[in-house]
Amino acid sequence: MSPIQRGFTEIERKFLIDTFPDDLPLLHTQRVFQAYLSLEPEVRLRRAEQDGQDAARSLTIKSGSGLVRREVRIDLSKEQFDALAELIPQPFISKDYRVYRLPGGLELECSLVDEGMDTAFLYAEIEFPSVKAAEAFPPLPLFKQEVTENPAYRMNRYWKETRG
Repeated sequence: MSPIQRGFTEIERKFLIDTFPDDLPLLHTQRVFQAYLSLEPEVRLRRAEQDGQDAARSLTIKSGSGLVRREVRIDLSKEQFDALAELIPQPFISKDYRVYRLPGGLELECSLVDEGMDTAFLYAEIEFPSVKAAEAFPPLPLFKQEVTENPAYRMNRYWKETRG
């Protein structure tokens, strides 16, 4: 297996929400920790835990903003992750991350960011197979506000404002 897990164009809409959904099938949950090595281009270091155990570690590079972005994700060993994490003096962002099944087969990814902090917020994202599918998707009642095109709600900006 190549160390590059995937390089692709990501088509994703992002929404603010007030609560995790209680009427959709829950597929899985994780605790995610992420930090940034660079903001432009976005170079993110991420570790996920499932049931208190390490589930994955990765380095992700993203370019662009809004609905369509380019992404490359590289899986990391524990040693690689730890070596990169030593370069980051700030505490990592934490997320309570939950994935739900939507009717029609799409997945709703919800994240509660920095729970318990003054800056905490909850958002949801949906990845789509095409721009046309993304544009045709009707917002759910759960969605408070769409922020796909609003740079104020990008996680690298949140990092800069809370950790920078």
